[in-house]
Amino acid sequence: MTMQMKSLDQMLPADDRARIVWDFVSALDLEPLYEKIEVTDSTAGRDAICPEVLAALWLMATLDGIGKARELDRRCKRDIRYLWVLGEVTVNYHTLSDFRVQNGEFLNQTLVDTVTTLIAHGLVPLETIGQDGMRVRANAGKSSFRRKPTLEQLQKEAPEHVDRLGDGLENEEDERKKSARERAARERKERIDEALNQYDDLRKKREKRQKEDGESTRVSTTDPDARKMKVANGGYDPAYNVQFATDADARIIVGVDVTNEGTDGGEMPAMHEKVQSDYGKTPEKILVDSAYAAARESVTTVEAAGTEVVSTVPRSEQLEKHGKDPHARQKGDTDEYANFRERMAKEESKDLSKTRPSVAEFPNADCRNRNLRQFTVRGLEKVKAVALWHALAFNFMRMLNLGALGA
Repeated sequence: MTMQMKSLDQMLPADDRARIVWDFVSALDLEPLYEKIEVTDSTAGRDAICPEVLAALWLMATLDGIGKARELDRRCKRDIRYLWVLGEVTVNYHTLSDFRVQNGEFLNQTLVDTVTTLIAHGLVPLETIGQDGMRVRANAGKSSFRRKPTLEQLQKEAPEHVDRLGDGLENEEDERKKSARERAARERKERIDEALNQYDDLRKKREKRQKEDGESTRVSTTDPDARKMKVANGGYDPAYNVQFATDADARIIVGVDVTNEGTDGGEMPAMHEKVQSDYGKTPEKILVDSAYAAARESVTTVEAAGTEVVSTVPRSEQLEKHGKDPHARQKGDTDEYANFRERMAKEESKDLSKTRPSVAEFPNADCRNRNLRQFTVRGLEKVKAVALWHALAFNFMRMLNLGALGA
């Protein structure tokens, strides 16, 4: 047995990924994060943790498949690579949790800035992109979905529940418990109020689609933004629809969005417009599956904007029954959709469509492997922030493979 006196820097291997993560984060424009913690004469409180420390911690945690702030907090007390990033700075899981979900705008801009840099260096041509969605379980149970009468009753009971929480609590420890319980009760009341706000909108959408009547509409009291969707196991669970747009050449994620729509049919125009707006360039082609192509309005919008949609042509029982060619113009087709049908009859278009899984589904599989299977946060805004962390982690590894980062 020997005793060795070593610093954290000596204990961390020279080629450890944490060093590359730190260099990458340090090179980012963190001014928006520093503006949030700017010191003023009128602001009291403890010193803030510098943003690059928190950003590096969460990027490493995402790469390691850590999805909970409490688990990251435990790693920060025992793992050398996390201790090295902290550099004797102390952090708790509340700070980690807040930082992860409260900087969605910064995360999105960071994604755009890094991709823009890769475009400028010729690594991302952005000529052909692929888009695909994946359903990720929400942090809500099936039993949390309630009809309107139940929601209204819970709304009436919520204030009384908050008032009863402080009874019998006297000492300092009890006061802390009281504050925590009151905070949880207030947050529950806010979620119930939000569920009622969303109820009417959801009912109108379902009536428009003529799938269900208003009486069967339910909204979750745990996560009002979540919706029941068909997931990978074939069942219906509370979930979110995570959309990734990926460059076909570099396999780099160029766009991220999260919705609570159960189908992908109407998601293509919004992502296409986002890519155009973020990078000032219109892709020549977009690779999607037949779920996107089934929405004629979506295909028409994207084709009219100058991008060719590449997908298998949706087949219907009516066409097959009457022996009609699905690539021929059909009743109700716009000129753009008819051109899409005709183009997809060509062999070169069919061959290009076969490359879609390796482009559009590759990021989904990688993120699943990094534990993006169920969100541990609630609400569209927070959920999208988590999806952006996964996109940044995916792009980080791709940039390493492309030689865009120092190894």
